[in-house]
Amino acid sequence: MRNSRDKLPNGDGIFEPNMTPLIDVSLVLVVILMVATPLAFQSGINVNAASTTGRSKQAEPKLERVELTVLADGRVKVNRDVVERSALSATLRPLIAQSATGLVVVRCDDTVPHGDFVSVIDEARQSGAQKIAVLGS
Repeated sequence: MRNSRDKLPNGDGIFEPNMTPLIDVSLVLVVILMVATPLAFQSGINVNAASTTGRSKQAEPKLERVELTVLADGRVKVNRDVVERSALSATLRPLIAQSATGLVVVRCDDTVPHGDFVSVIDEARQSGAQKIAVLGS
């Protein structure tokens, strides 16, 4: 069997390049560039421009989210404060209004009945929560 390096009997070499590897490599590079190009235009760093006056007004710090934990004794922990179940709606409304995202994260103890857990989620939705996330224990 002859290699591409072997000479033909009449002294001429094989001068036809094999195009298959060249095409394969080119197509792989095209696919890599197609996948990588959108990633190059997305920046993961947000940059805020400096204010023109040099001083920025002190804004109220907004809460990112409101955290609820349904306790086994029927009470609810709102962020770090424990409140009675009957006072949940009155406690939630101002916190959700202060929240920048309107996100409420709900957890519960393992012994809490399903109906109590769902009623807390419903009450959070009625109090103005835009997004509700449920965390497992």
